[in-house]
Amino acid sequence: MAKTEITFEITEHIGTLSTSAKGWTKELNLVSWNGREPKYDIREWSPEHDKMGKGLTLSKDEMEALKGILEKL
Repeated sequence: MAKTEITFEITEHIGTLSTSAKGWTKELNLVSWNGREPKYDIREWSPEHDKMGKGLTLSKDEMEALKGILEKL
């Protein structure tokens, strides 16, 4: 079974949440996956942004809901 290649483009870097000792950064970005409309994305990236860790992708509505939850903290 052949692996499906996943393409991505970081269309906007919003912010860096943390940096590990190995230089990987946990970031909030707008990312277009496989040419689709960009979504909010939180995940770790290698220093060159050519490798990534597992992450969380949110639609605009989900991001607004998360923002509302965080504002209550």
